[in-house]
Amino acid sequence: MKKIIALLLSGMMIFSLASCNSTSETTTAGTTAGTTAGTTAATTAATAAATTAATTAAETKAGAATLKYAVLLKPLANEYWTIMKNGIEAWAKEKNILVDVYAAESETNIAGQLSQLEDIISKDYAGIAVAPLTPVNLISGIVKANEKGIPVVNVDEPVDAAALKEAGGAMIALVTTDNKLVGKTAGDFIVKTIGSGKVAIIEGTSGNVTSQNRSAGAAEALKAGGCEVVASQPGDWDRIKSLDVAANLIQSNPDLKAFYCANDTMALGVLQAVQNANKTDQIIVIGTDAIAGAKESVAAGELTATVGQDNVGIAVRCLELLIKSVDDGWKLDVAAVMPTEYIDSFLVTKDNVKDYM
Repeated sequence: MKKIIALLLSGMMIFSLASCNSTSETTTAGTTAGTTAGTTAATTAATAAATTAATTAAETKAGAATLKYAVLLKPLANEYWTIMKNGIEAWAKEKNILVDVYAAESETNIAGQLSQLEDIISKDYAGIAVAPLTPVNLISGIVKANEKGIPVVNVDEPVDAAALKEAGGAMIALVTTDNKLVGKTAGDFIVKTIGSGKVAIIEGTSGNVTSQNRSAGAAEALKAGGCEVVASQPGDWDRIKSLDVAANLIQSNPDLKAFYCANDTMALGVLQAVQNANKTDQIIVIGTDAIAGAKESVAAGELTATVGQDNVGIAVRCLELLIKSVDDGWKLDVAAVMPTEYIDSFLVTKDNVKDYM
């Protein structure tokens, strides 16, 4: 009997130990499996999040790299704007920036330039730079661009800022040359060259702000230097018209000593009128813009001088401001005062023309 009881107790102890071992192994296995599954799930989630973030960053970078900008210039018949267009395209290629350059068909196609701007606005451009034919012809288009959240920069030729504000629009900035200083530089040079005497001024189109400022700067310098301004007439930025205007002025003022022209295209026409009248020894001609043809003429001893502008520098600065405004998340603020940035001008004469060729 005692042996039977001992055997029963031994069996119970063995069963108990086996049960404990079985429970311990089950618990350990369950814990290990749970921990492994949790870790794997967390790792998978983290990897997915990292991949999504990387993809989003890549898409954002790609989107920024494909932003496009538009520039609307004045007619390319004027070499000044052709040089600017070429400079913009070269700079954009170097910087890997997408820029499309447009130009007005002619100086007189005012409505047509506005239609061009409206067409540009309908396309997918992040920002637009404009050089208007007149101070007001693009105002309604600029307002439309603003309403679509598109920032606009003013290139060289000023928009009427007060009229734009009244219409509910705004621009980032005007980048230009101090055109009154351009005219003064030419006027001072004429005074230094001829001393005193009669001078005529050939303006651009009537009402054009750039023309007005250049002509006013020249007239003030000439009068201050003791010269007489006998006429200041528009040549409409046109070579042939300027030739005709100059021919009439030469005929009515036989003792004329100099012409100041608000751009080089007109200056070359005026030079032709002076040559036709056989007065190259009496009358000097000074232009503006330092286009290639004018510099060649100065080098050849024909035009006496031209006041140059860094037109490519103006355009590049406009694009830099435009890109920055987009990066900064530009918002329309009609009350903001539009700043003006001036790019330096320079005088080109026979003494330094080789430096600018």
